[in-house]
Amino acid sequence: MLKKLKIFSDFVMLKHTLFAIPFAYLGAFLASGGVPAIPILFWVGLAFLGARSAAMALNNLIDRDIDAKNPRTLNRELPSGRISLIEVWAIIIISYLFLFYSAYKLNPLCLLLAPVIPVTSILYPYLKRSLPISHFFLGLNLGYAPVGGWLAVAGQFNYPFGTNEIAMLILMFAVTLWVAGFDIIYSLMDIDFDLKNRLYSVPAVFGVKRALFISFLSHLLMLALLVWLMFVLDLGNIFKIGLVVIAALILYEHILVKADNFSKVQVAFFNVNAAVSLSMLAFTVIDIIFRAAKT
Repeated sequence: MLKKLKIFSDFVMLKHTLFAIPFAYLGAFLASGGVPAIPILFWVGLAFLGARSAAMALNNLIDRDIDAKNPRTLNRELPSGRISLIEVWAIIIISYLFLFYSAYKLNPLCLLLAPVIPVTSILYPYLKRSLPISHFFLGLNLGYAPVGGWLAVAGQFNYPFGTNEIAMLILMFAVTLWVAGFDIIYSLMDIDFDLKNRLYSVPAVFGVKRALFISFLSHLLMLALLVWLMFVLDLGNIFKIGLVVIAALILYEHILVKADNFSKVQVAFFNVNAAVSLSMLAFTVIDIIFRAAKT
């Protein structure tokens, strides 16, 4: 039983949840201006877990033939036969039940917007077969995380946009660009396979050096958006320190990966980006709590 659970966990890359779930909670903390209610934090976490697990399962399902041909991925759970198609569909259905039930428990707006997530999750795997924008679409899928956390607390989306709506959208696009940037780096490992099989990753279409530049530019824009967020919400010195830490981590990520040396891609992909995500949550939450205690 434990062995099977580990296979399921590895199949949806559960440990990679560290990349984006902090941003879901970040949206909730920013929307509340303090510590959100525990039930909200619980349902936000469960909704994100369901959305991401279903998206990963769908991606693996749709790409199973491609993964079976790729030397890097042919030993994954589905191509190797360690998990069956029935089990994959069960994971998808159960995961989306988590998402929709959690959205229902949060508020009507969250439930109304929840169907957007499966639609974009299904579209993402097909984009890499036609256009070099799949990295940014993947980023958008994770960019929904802070929006979901924010709306879980706010329960409304006003138009014309107010300060809260602007801040929420800034955070969404910041996460989108951050994820796209590191996904471009990660895809360097498959550049030869992508070229051979006519897959439209940024490295395969534009070459390694230009891909690294696009990744770096994406991360610069992400940092610029976070600076804008700081001014929009009038965040304090602790948040500013966090920005410096995040900028240093991003720079380190790009120093690790060279155009002629991809040996540190895995370190850059997982370790550094997990540190970016957790740092962003930690510094922002401390800033919010510290400032709330002063008022």
